[in-house]
Amino acid sequence: MRLKAFFLALAGMAILSLPAQARDLENTLYLDLKDGRVVIELLPDAAPKHVERIKKLTREGFYDGIIFHRVIEGFMAQTGDPTGTGMGGSDYPDLRAEFSRIPFERGTLGMARSQHPDSANSQFFICFDSASFLNGQYTVWGQVVEGMEHVDKIARGEPPANPDKIVRMVVAADVADAANY
Repeated sequence: MRLKAFFLALAGMAILSLPAQARDLENTLYLDLKDGRVVIELLPDAAPKHVERIKKLTREGFYDGIIFHRVIEGFMAQTGDPTGTGMGGSDYPDLRAEFSRIPFERGTLGMARSQHPDSANSQFFICFDSASFLNGQYTVWGQVVEGMEHVDKIARGEPPANPDKIVRMVVAADVADAANY
């Protein structure tokens, strides 16, 4: 009986490790924070233009060193503004909304925008908890699949007194040895 339990546990661990090995590296981001790595699965079928923009900016190093300028307990952590004020963005034009039926749950990434739905540019947020009131009103482009415990440690505030920043963000496909990066 013990041997059977051992093999079942071993099989369970193998299944849990399978998604990381089978990941689409072109649609995976590594978001490094002071407390560790966050792995993000991109959702190109739901938001192709937003995913394309995030990857373009990531590959340009745009997000490296940018602070989390708005972090609300029980809601979300927002980043992606090079000015750190919540008013800035990239030099690229704003994006048209790509709303979907994907709900805003814990670990969901969405694009920040002004009151106009077609004003997303470079700023994004990661939900700490379910935020169903955002469903169908903001573009969902990704989901945290590992490392949410590191997101939970981001300093709170609007703005935080001592804001955390993105140490580095990379597209997994751009890393020579993604499995050991």
